[in-house]
Amino acid sequence: MLESESLLSRIRRSCRHYGSRPCVLTDQQVLTHREVWDISTEVASSLAALGLTKGDRIALYAPNGAEFVVLYLAIIRIGAVVVPINLLINTPEICHILGDAGVSCILAYETFIPKINSAIQELVGPVPHVLGFGSGLTIRQSLADLVGNGAEFKEPSINPVQDLLAILYTSGTTGFPKGAMLTHDNLACNTESVHQAMRWESGRDRVLVVLPMFHAFATTVGLLTPLINGSAIVPLAKFDPDHVAGTIRQHEVTIFLGVPSMFGVLLRLATSRDGDLSSLRFAISGGAALPVSVLEKFEEKFKVRIYEGDGPTECSPVTCVNPIGGVRKPGTVGLPVPGVEMKILDDAGLPCALGEVGEIAVRGRNVMKGYWNRPEETAEVLVDGWFLSGDLGFEDQEGYFSIIDRKKDLILVNGMNVYPRMVEEVLLAHPLILDVAVVGEPDERHGEVPVAFIVLKSSSKVTPRELRDHCRDRLGRHQIPKRMEFIEALPRNASGKVMKRELRRSGEIERGIRSI
Repeated sequence: MLESESLLSRIRRSCRHYGSRPCVLTDQQVLTHREVWDISTEVASSLAALGLTKGDRIALYAPNGAEFVVLYLAIIRIGAVVVPINLLINTPEICHILGDAGVSCILAYETFIPKINSAIQELVGPVPHVLGFGSGLTIRQSLADLVGNGAEFKEPSINPVQDLLAILYTSGTTGFPKGAMLTHDNLACNTESVHQAMRWESGRDRVLVVLPMFHAFATTVGLLTPLINGSAIVPLAKFDPDHVAGTIRQHEVTIFLGVPSMFGVLLRLATSRDGDLSSLRFAISGGAALPVSVLEKFEEKFKVRIYEGDGPTECSPVTCVNPIGGVRKPGTVGLPVPGVEMKILDDAGLPCALGEVGEIAVRGRNVMKGYWNRPEETAEVLVDGWFLSGDLGFEDQEGYFSIIDRKKDLILVNGMNVYPRMVEEVLLAHPLILDVAVVGEPDERHGEVPVAFIVLKSSSKVTPRELRDHCRDRLGRHQIPKRMEFIEALPRNASGKVMKRELRRSGEIERGIRSI
């Protein structure tokens, strides 16, 4: 693993070696690594001219695109801290993030300005600078107010281990999000780990990034890793399967990053589009568990291998991945990436035996500095140098890790563990089920019982009794869902994870415990 250094040092070095290689490819333009660096210099000088400086928190509220890449780079070049804003969250959550982080500036896409102004009005104090940008045929047109001022600025000295590069707010599946503080060293190490584990071809690979860049997975793997190894970023602002396939073909994309739901949708492409994905060397799935059935059908249809990996925001985020070109075990999240250690702990904090289920703990220079302004919650998850992930899983004889479920999602039926993911896998094997999530519901007799929220394929009909019969041959009696709820779509956050707290809330409303 590399010595401690600023992520910027790595990007600068890559720019010297691969300056003439494509960095960002869009339908409107091709930007080389040198052009991205030069434009970021101009934007950084504009930010510095406003008095923004090292340590200031700057919110970035923008869709995927060349602008996101340039603005992200410009922010860290003045030593400021990037605070990406989730495009899908509501005004109260935006207020929470802006207020919690204490931002000095917001860089926002022009159509988002009204929402930002609404959020600002609800804050105790105003944000000194709110800078908008639009869309144009070229990035200089989009960032017209932030480029071309001719001012000079000097990059501050960076302590890689101490100085923050980003505060990434967790997805908030259990409430208001917390800000994970990631240093330059955290992200420099994790991008190097990703580069090695995924066997990037420096200066040659092209990665399609339709996952939102405000999310940790897309930022590290789809934005920062290409910047440190001279590869190209192909950003898309929204997921449309036909557009994704066409873009992969047009730009000869070699790596696709997705979440399980995306792979499921791509399976519905017409057979005539199968060849559009032929340039891909491989695809990476993260953010949530990938059903084995989806993996197998995708690979059969497109002849492209999917490698599943994992990692929480607090770990920058990549901790493990099935080895590219090596032994792959579908259903697992693979081996720890270089520089990362993982182990399984029981409830007493002691190591579990191989194959035994416990909490996944992570150690490495990729692990966050802590939660912003939350020392008590930091102390709960950072114990003796290990990050307690909250994920339940196990390690097999070959060192591959599998994630069973979130610790908080575990269902206790008569004192027996029921892992929702196991039940979900069984239900997804039914030919008429498109999507499913299982949660626990309080029960006077059994403590808890599993409840399934099911999305059926178009025009399909099936009864709960038929589904229970399907489960009966594959699950224990205590694992079979007590109730089946049919819904149009599962609530998901930007990283593709099901918002199970929304389903639990729906169940409470259904049972008359909570009002709408």
